Amino acid sequence: MDLANLLIQLLNSVQYGLLLFMLAAGLTLIFGIMGVVNLAHGSFYMLGAYLAWWLSAQVGNLPLAIVLGALLSVALGLALEWLLFRHFYQRDHLDQVLLTFGLIYVFEELRSLLWGDDVHGVDIPQALNWSLPLTDTLSYPAYRLFMSGLCLLLALGLYLLISRTRLGMKIRAGAFNRDMAESLGINIRLIHAIVFALGVGLAAVAGMIAAPIASVYPNMGSQVLIMCFVVVVIGGIGSVRGALIAALLVGLVDTFGKVLLPQVSGMLVYMLMAAVLLWKPEGLFKQ
Repeated sequence: MDLANLLIQLLNSVQYGLLLFMLAAGLTLIFGIMGVVNLAHGSFYMLGAYLAWWLSAQVGNLPLAIVLGALLSVALGLALEWLLFRHFYQRDHLDQVLLTFGLIYVFEELRSLLWGDDVHGVDIPQALNWSLPLTDTLSYPAYRLFMSGLCLLLALGLYLLISRTRLGMKIRAGAFNRDMAESLGINIRLIHAIVFALGVGLAAVAGMIAAPIASVYPNMGSQVLIMCFVVVVIGGIGSVRGALIAALLVGLVDTFGKVLLPQVSGMLVYMLMAAVLLWKPEGLFKQ
């Protein structure tokens, strides 16, 4: 592997890792702060991809479709939290698993009724439909660089929200000790609704920006869900910083594994998870 190919694979691994972080960050927020095991998280990723395809066809503009889709996804998250999830906070994890597992089938049926079962493609915006030359024969798509940049901006925004704002202080207080936070006058129900909507929005945006390079097809959420849980477990349940480090590690191992060791590439990520858990059973970082 020459230097140019090495650079391309590094860029691919970072882009994939950052996309995984957007998915895993929402999952780790929902589980770490609300204590809800959300197996339907992959369905929000699928929903985002289908919204990108459908809205871009309606408005003729992918960036505008992403903005509109993000707003719709946050509204959906608020509605789901109010109708369903707030009634399961104090119940067993098994009840939560059954609820979210059932939601997977609900979303798949709704997707089939609304948009059918065909595979769809989303056009890359014309302004980003070019490649950055690396050598005389190799180049890197500008849209993938845009994906990485957008994920970095959202990661920075999430960090500032949680660690530098009053709302973030309330979120951290509710995650640390819910009863004490409520006794101090913090509206935990509102905090949970905001956190859940934020998690849904992050997953949907990840699906929307991935749609032009990954296509849009049925059951696409189930394929990313397992990888999201791997990232959350490696990084430490409830740790956003851990999710970022773990997502980049998984992206690196998965990308280079497919190039250098294709025969065993499907095992490498799980071997990484096993090694981390043997070393630190609670994950890389605590909540």
